Amino acid sequence: MHSPRRHPNTTLLHCGRDSQRFDGLVNVPVCRGSTLLAESFDAWERARQGGNPYAHYGRFGTATTHAFERAIAELEGGHGSRVFPSGLSACTHALLAFLASGDHALFSDSVYGPTRAFAERVLKRLGIAVDYFDPCDPEDLARQLRAQTRLVFVEAPGSLTFEMIDLPRVCVLAHSASATVVMDNTWATPLGCRPFELGVDVSLHAATKYIVGHSDALLGVATATPDAWERLRDGAQDFGETAGPDDLYLALRGLRTLGVRLERHAANARCLVDQLADHPMIASVHYPASPRDPGYELWQRDFDGASGLFGVRLKTSERDAIERFFDRLELFGIGLSWGGFESLALPVGTPLRSRAQANGEGYLVRFHAGLEQACDLLADLDQALAALDPRVSVAVPSAVNASAG
Repeated sequence: MHSPRRHPNTTLLHCGRDSQRFDGLVNVPVCRGSTLLAESFDAWERARQGGNPYAHYGRFGTATTHAFERAIAELEGGHGSRVFPSGLSACTHALLAFLASGDHALFSDSVYGPTRAFAERVLKRLGIAVDYFDPCDPEDLARQLRAQTRLVFVEAPGSLTFEMIDLPRVCVLAHSASATVVMDNTWATPLGCRPFELGVDVSLHAATKYIVGHSDALLGVATATPDAWERLRDGAQDFGETAGPDDLYLALRGLRTLGVRLERHAANARCLVDQLADHPMIASVHYPASPRDPGYELWQRDFDGASGLFGVRLKTSERDAIERFFDRLELFGIGLSWGGFESLALPVGTPLRSRAQANGEGYLVRFHAGLEQACDLLADLDQALAALDPRVSVAVPSAVNASAG
């Protein structure tokens, strides 16, 4: 855990680095290799005593791997971290590390779509019962807990619709049933939320997003408490999961500027959210860091920061109008992922839910506020929204009032 005397932004710049080990280099170099030689028989034997008889092998990491894992564990305040080749891989292998045939798992209903798909297609095939609970109602979770419940998976805020979850309450309920709590913490990053202080056992990140920050690498990472660490570590080892050194190097590079980038992403998002909330073609905006959002009080209580990702419901779902809107966008690319320097708009429509209708009505669009100037992003959205109904036009705020960041 980082020193209480240091701000997390300072920790970002120093965690995982050991310049003297690499001839004074500021950055940990890219270390590629499969075979790692032990300097002696005794060193070989000592390495095998750490819970992994094959520790001297590149699949279990090089200096680049270990530097990134140490950095994330320190930022998260966890016992240890393991890297994976993607964010989804971190989610799926964390699930498999704590579940077995005959077990029961509960997922917040607004969980990341591919995680839901894995639960439905793979966990159920393995004989694991899967159910979903309303993220806005912890008592719905309480009603569904069973003697066989071994894991509760949460995402805060929820994927696409951004509902906040009462994380401390959920953790108390899950632990009362001896269930492990796993949280996807990608939206907030380790700077915006510290899950272990709220009771979570395993924290996951699609490091592809804000940690890498430049849309040029795929990576996942999972961090655990001391009690959950061995099962997470062994699960990763048993499946042979690892990540390439070049992607890890890019993640370490991105980590150093995470704090300043997040400030700009969040400032831009707040500016866009404030303006879009009053636009005549917008039905609702979903961003828990906004005082208008129903999850604001939970966000304010449990989180230290926000990011640039939010949802908007348009007042029309007519296909031709939606097509005109997206085709008019210039600064917002249409694409999956988020967390890079660029702004994105993702067509969602109606998200899949099991327990209750997703918040609000209208065509759902997920936006990522990039690092562009906020007044330019607002101008782009305004001219694209005008295409939904040419009779409606709203003046863009002046650059002075819309120059977030």
